[in-house]
Amino acid sequence: MSAGGPIGIVAGNGAFPAAVADAVRAQGRDVVLFLIRGFADPSLERYEHHWFRLGSLGSVAAKAKARGIQQVVMVGGLTRPRVRDLGLDWTMVRLLPRIARLFRGGDNHLLSGVLGLVAEQGFQLCGAHEVAPSLLLPAGVLGSHGPSAQARRDIALGLGLVHTLGPFDVGQGVVVVDGLVAAVEAAEGTDQMLARYGELRRSGRLRFPAGRGVLVKAPKPGQDRRVDLPSLGPATVERAAEAGLAGIAFEAGGAIVPDAAALIAVADRLGLFVAGVDEGLS
Repeated sequence: MSAGGPIGIVAGNGAFPAAVADAVRAQGRDVVLFLIRGFADPSLERYEHHWFRLGSLGSVAAKAKARGIQQVVMVGGLTRPRVRDLGLDWTMVRLLPRIARLFRGGDNHLLSGVLGLVAEQGFQLCGAHEVAPSLLLPAGVLGSHGPSAQARRDIALGLGLVHTLGPFDVGQGVVVVDGLVAAVEAAEGTDQMLARYGELRRSGRLRFPAGRGVLVKAPKPGQDRRVDLPSLGPATVERAAEAGLAGIAFEAGGAIVPDAAALIAVADRLGLFVAGVDEGLS
């Protein structure tokens, strides 16, 4: 990736746009944030920024080019919008038949199509892992707690399942407990999957004691990591603890960790392990 010039950051919700912006600025590069209305945190206005609606690609592209931006990174969460809520500008109106086709499929299909639209505007779309590699989850155990032998077997099973389900464009996460696949992430997202598993335990449908099982997350095979790399923060650790799990395992290098120190502090306090693992873990 070429160096120099400002980087445009298209910001959704959560803390990750700020973390990427700070990491890029630490490298001596300017950032301009394009804040998505209805998603981005207003606190991001402390950076050079422009607000926009999802359907105003043409006006956003014009502003980015005027600022000398050639590289763009998309960071932060988004819920799948309805076409009628996009606020289409003239550029997007002309592309409406293509946009409608993008919505007829899973998230990978939609995101890949968005990549194509951005590239056609003359930009190089980069991943957060490319512009801010210091934020990637390292291999190994973070903090003072490590996985047991059974947890390691559960992690291996979970990674295998994520890779097997990848072609079906299913979510990136699973909960595995003592060799049982207890929950699979779909459209609801990680937090709701953990809440669903916790409720199954509390209702007695699943009779696992607290401190067993692992949340396993990894990018799906063939997933474009420039737009949909998993992220891991203290809130996920708290949700996993509330669900009664023993720990969390993400693919090493396959997740963004905005604040590793805060993550470790919460994991140590709650007694959970957090590990960056390779696919061959057994």
